[in-house]
Amino acid sequence: MSSNDMRVTSGAAAPGKAMNYILWIVQCLLALLFLTAGLTKLVRPVETVARQLHVSAMFLRFIGVAEMLGGLGLVLPGLMRIRQGLTPLAASGLVIIMAGALVITLRTGPAKFAMTPLILGILLAFIAYGRWRLAPLG
Repeated sequence: MSSNDMRVTSGAAAPGKAMNYILWIVQCLLALLFLTAGLTKLVRPVETVARQLHVSAMFLRFIGVAEMLGGLGLVLPGLMRIRQGLTPLAASGLVIIMAGALVITLRTGPAKFAMTPLILGILLAFIAYGRWRLAPLG
């Protein structure tokens, strides 16, 4: 193998490695966010919030559990190297939750507040696609 071949090979690996680092950073930050949001929905009294959003308290608790499981699914499969294909599925599930949050936010409050679930949904879609096609785990 010539030195030119080695440069091409090592140069081709660098973008994949950089994408892997970017995905891990975004995954960890979003995992912390969703674990915190889910835990908040589970431990705080949700009746007031549920009334304001026009959803049941049980549904809000369900969303809290789903957010916590999704947050764990963003990082645990890669860290434990078990069932790593679950990471893009967890991100996709959280995209669905963020789509619902976007609709509820648009329905109940000012449109400017819809930016948060929109941006989170885009970041989660980036993780789902990135871990499925760009830099799969394992």
